[in-house]
Amino acid sequence: HRQPPRLHLLPSRRHAGADVSPQTGWYVARASGIVAWVLVSASVIFGLWVSLRLTRKRPRPAWTLDIHRFLGGLSVVFVGVHLAGLAADSYIGFGPNELFVPFASAWRPVAVAWGIIGLYLLLAIEVTSLLMRRLPRRVWHAVHLTSFGLFLVATVHMFTAGTDGGSPLLQWAALGVTSLVVFLAAARALGARNARGARRPVDRVAALPPVAALLVA
Repeated sequence: HRQPPRLHLLPSRRHAGADVSPQTGWYVARASGIVAWVLVSASVIFGLWVSLRLTRKRPRPAWTLDIHRFLGGLSVVFVGVHLAGLAADSYIGFGPNELFVPFASAWRPVAVAWGIIGLYLLLAIEVTSLLMRRLPRRVWHAVHLTSFGLFLVATVHMFTAGTDGGSPLLQWAALGVTSLVVFLAAARALGARNARGARRPVDRVAALPPVAALLVA
């Protein structure tokens, strides 16, 4: 299979009478994909941090829910830009099937499939969050727990599908973010376990705000 074009710091070639690089779509896809991963990671970390504060009976500032929702919504926007960049790239040739059907791509089908699975997980999380008040809490909570799966598949996709996986900066960033997610998840689980005997289940569920989505006992 052909490899995607690599980034070269050279002047753009003239195309149709304008200084437009034929690789622009690929560059947009790469940049927006990394930004989307950062936003997804930030959303997961922020959700864990807020829910951890709840187990320690600390007050939740009113703006925390807005930031959590903002990060999730912005993730969807940049994933859309990522897909648009791939569709605009004529070198590899991504069509609707390659963009939305797992394993349909002839180029790195497994790596691309991870990204498609992540796309559907992200959409499911965002849609159920918008419909949270109309859904049974158990359904919403179960879907929101897939945020961990989303973070995992997005990270795998970033390192296996693109050409930036060999970047030391990106590798160290992923290691640090993953370590933080694991630490916060473990702290949240431990906090929920300690809180289980301190209050009745009915009172605990009633006290939770909508943003406390991750690892709720």
